Amino acid sequence: MKIFLTGTSFFESYGGPACSVSRLALALKKRGATIGLWAPDGSAVSSPVVGRFSSLYRYDGSAEMALKGFGRPDILHDNGIWLPHHHQLSAFADQQKIPRVVSIRGMLEPWATNHKKWKKMVAWWIYQRRDLAGAHCHHVTSETEARNVRRFGFDVPIRVVANGVDLPENQLDQGKSDMYKRDAQGRRIALFLGRIYPVKGLPMLIEAWANVRPQSWVLHIAGPDEAGHKKEVEAMVHTAGLGDLVSFLGPVGSEEKKLVYRTAELFVLPTHTENFGMVIGEALAYGVPVLTTKGAPWPILPVRRCGWWVDATVAGLSDGLAQATLCDPQTLLEMGERGRKLIKQSFEWDSVAKHLMTVYEELLTS
Repeated sequence: MKIFLTGTSFFESYGGPACSVSRLALALKKRGATIGLWAPDGSAVSSPVVGRFSSLYRYDGSAEMALKGFGRPDILHDNGIWLPHHHQLSAFADQQKIPRVVSIRGMLEPWATNHKKWKKMVAWWIYQRRDLAGAHCHHVTSETEARNVRRFGFDVPIRVVANGVDLPENQLDQGKSDMYKRDAQGRRIALFLGRIYPVKGLPMLIEAWANVRPQSWVLHIAGPDEAGHKKEVEAMVHTAGLGDLVSFLGPVGSEEKKLVYRTAELFVLPTHTENFGMVIGEALAYGVPVLTTKGAPWPILPVRRCGWWVDATVAGLSDGLAQATLCDPQTLLEMGERGRKLIKQSFEWDSVAKHLMTVYEELLTS
């Protein structure tokens, strides 16, 4: 089966979809599919997740040239909506009568549709509504996202297939001293990793941290600035008098990411909305318990006793931080071990690829 798989970008700075779509490509290839990978910024040819010597077909240049090089696909699987290249891919698939799968990637969540609302309304009525209605399948990564897509009333099948998560190799020995989990001054570390962008809810987290001011804890914020939002967050840190307790680490590459996960005792994602939340899965895979909001589809965290799932408010985050930072290192270590087991049991990439291959086969035989 030939699958043309697209993303907006495969550079690490783009966030979760850059990793998840790249890993999906590799998992589909492992199950025997022929994969063409493309993004409008040319990043498919240099994706650090895919690697230099992958047997995937990777393309830069225009979508038209990439598709010409790949040849007619059996399935066109586009990731994301709103941007002009999504419309171009929709038009191509319609013209060539190629089944098209659209992974919504959280872009129809209430917060997302209200962000830059007027610009999106223009795109909605010019092309986006029609393009979504003409898709053969809408792929979502959680039941919550499926409900939010259904409210638009499209007569298009929806398939729920979660992202996979890689279990890191060379884990630090779980029996070693918790000194590995401290900063240079012996303080315990809570970590945020992701784009510094309004949807991620960092202003709520800074206000909550100022409310709780957990003793002997510091907050590390890792990730790239987007749309200048970092200045707003830094100003809040300064106003709250948290300059010695909150550090901005900047963007982190693959090796740096391993280090920041392994030196954190707690991972915090104060998000307004996520369709999945790859960083939540990554943190759990590294054995780090997670505090996140109900904007992320992870109600399983308290059920499996590997984290906290709180209201997406300052009050909710303050309560969660108060509980989490009062836990002793051994308690958090045990929570992290349960989280790692959860990822191993339920988020294996081969199962994700197998499920999506079934979806593709249904479309080709219907």
